[in-house]
Order: sequence, then C-alpha cells, then structure tokens
Amino acid sequence: MSKIELIQGDITQLKVDAIVNAANKSLLSGGGVDGAIHWAAGSDLLEECKTLDGCETGEAKITKGYKLPSKYVIHTVGPIWHEGLKNETDLLENCYLNSLRLAVENKLKTIAFPNISTGVYRFPKELAAQIALRTVSNFLKSTKKVKKVYFVCFDNENFNLYNSILKSNIQSK
Repeated sequence: MSKIELIQGDITQLKVDAIVNAANKSLLSGGGVDGAIHWAAGSDLLEECKTLDGCETGEAKITKGYKLPSKYVIHTVGPIWHEGLKNETDLLENCYLNSLRLAVENKLKTIAFPNISTGVYRFPKELAAQIALRTVSNFLKSTKKVKKVYFVCFDNENFNLYNSILKSNIQSK
C-alpha cells in the first residue's frame, strides 16, 4: 500500500492529523486555499496565527485546527515564481520538508498538502508537482513515523498532473 494518495477535492474537509496551508508571510489569511482554511477553521485560527510573528518563505509553523476536521494546520509559505531566478525550487522543496519535519516532531501520522505556490504565486504547475512528489517520496523513505501523505488537488489540471507523474513513477520502478 502506498504512503502517498492523490485526492481531488476540498482540503478543509479532510479528517487527518494535519492539513497544510499554503499561507502568506503574515499568516493572517489571504485568498485561495489560505482563505478557505481560515474560513473553515473559524476566528480562533486567526487569533493563534497573530501570535506566531509570521513565517518566512520555505519555513513552516503549526497551529491547532479549531473547527476543521483535522487536528492541526501546518502553515508554510511558498515562493513567488520569478522565472526560477530566486531559488524558488529549493524554497518550494523546503516547504514540503519543513512541513513534514513538523509533522514528525508533533507525532502526526497523516498529513494533507495542497498545490503550494501554483495559484497567484505563479509557480509552474508541472514543476511544482514534480518537486512535491519527489520531496515527499524521498522523505517517506527516511521515516516510518508518517504513515500517509495526501495530495489534495482542487482543480482538474493539478489532479491530472499529479496523477500522470505518480503513474509514470510507478511504471518506471
């Protein structure tokens, strides 16, 4: 059984130990998945985020899940795409690694990721999917503590990209 599962749907509806929020540096709610998570979690999430003093790109911080089905929210700030000239690929990789490290530190077994940086931050979707899947797959080889990682795609385009990459990786093994 694979430790990675692809889902098309709404990340705010998943009952997992933690969902990952593609946050902005302030952590004070924005658009896209960030806004949806804040709305679904309720105002207590915003109040806790105010105490965290923001978050740098590539880093991650954890809060309670409040009204969400998930116990926790791991907030990570993805890079804005600047044509690959500002270390964006490494920063995106760090979003996944630092989120997974927080999961391990907090003894979380299940975690769900959205498509980080591919919306208004304009990171190329295929490249982002490759980085996400490679980074998570490699991390899972080094630990038994995380039992399941979900990639939750809201739209068809990202779902099809992830599905294609997952299938090609399975066939190449």
